[in-house]
Amino acid sequence: MAATMREVAEAAGVSIATVSFVVNNTKPVAPETRQRIEEVMARLDFRRNMVGRALASRRTRVVALVYPAMEHKLGASGMEFVTSAARTASGAGYHLVLWPVSNDATELSQLVGQGLVDGVLLMEVQLEDARVEVLRRTRTPFALIGRSADLTGLVYVDIDFERTMEQAVDHLLGLGHRRLVMVSGSQVQASYRTYGPFVRAAAAYRRIAAERGFEVVILECEQSIEAGRAAAEQVLADHPGTTAVLVLNEFAAPGLVSGLLRHGVRIPDDVSVLSVLTSTEASTSVEPALTSMSSPGAELGELGVQALLRLLEGADALPPRLLPGTLVPGDSTGPVPMATPPG
Repeated sequence: MAATMREVAEAAGVSIATVSFVVNNTKPVAPETRQRIEEVMARLDFRRNMVGRALASRRTRVVALVYPAMEHKLGASGMEFVTSAARTASGAGYHLVLWPVSNDATELSQLVGQGLVDGVLLMEVQLEDARVEVLRRTRTPFALIGRSADLTGLVYVDIDFERTMEQAVDHLLGLGHRRLVMVSGSQVQASYRTYGPFVRAAAAYRRIAAERGFEVVILECEQSIEAGRAAAEQVLADHPGTTAVLVLNEFAAPGLVSGLLRHGVRIPDDVSVLSVLTSTEASTSVEPALTSMSSPGAELGELGVQALLRLLEGADALPPRLLPGTLVPGDSTGPVPMATPPG
């Protein structure tokens, strides 16, 4: 049977009130006393009553990571955000829960009204995101990993798509490539319409192409291996002179590679492939291992939680942070070929 608060107090040689201060985090306790009480609670299998603690402090010390998992697959790069956020929250004495709430915000509106969490960390942000308006209207403390179009009063961290795309394109241009295709995700589904990463990356790519002087070709495909194979077919059929492909679609990238190989295209001898904003795990799960712009998921997950917790603790808001991806060399990019690849 788990120990009571009285038993913990007796074993630690302190008052019940002092144990209560530690359990509910309602008053400061000397570090050495807190450590002794924590050690006794662990030894005696004392279990905190989270409901009682929440009632005493009017805080649950629970934060929600809102990710529309029903519409957006949670891949390896997405998991880097989630695990880093959970680790950071735990280190600060908070619990992080994952809310797989749709982007239409209906369910989110119902959840935040129940007082289940102290604050919300929003992911997979659209430029016009109904969830942001719900959180503003309900005065729920929140921070974003991503950016909506109107950033007034928002606390956010995000990927620096401008710098990421510049590094990706310049890597290929440095290898002599001038006939590039960008394969991005489809915005046909409502939850991907005005989806920040797709919109911002494409805008950056168009700007870079204008400055560097090469033709803009952007193809969209769904988030699946089959869609990636179809994108490879489209590249070869409609753009046969292509020598390099940038793919901003982690789930379609393996299909794109297999689709090119199936048509006898050698990677990178005939066509180079660079995966943009993915995890090392995903980029090395195919053959050849993909050169990639690695996603800064771990760093952004940590920064996003820190930004939210500062709001909850009444500290000054963290300034916005934009982090670029990091070029990770693989086996899928090489010098421009001397001849047109087979189609």
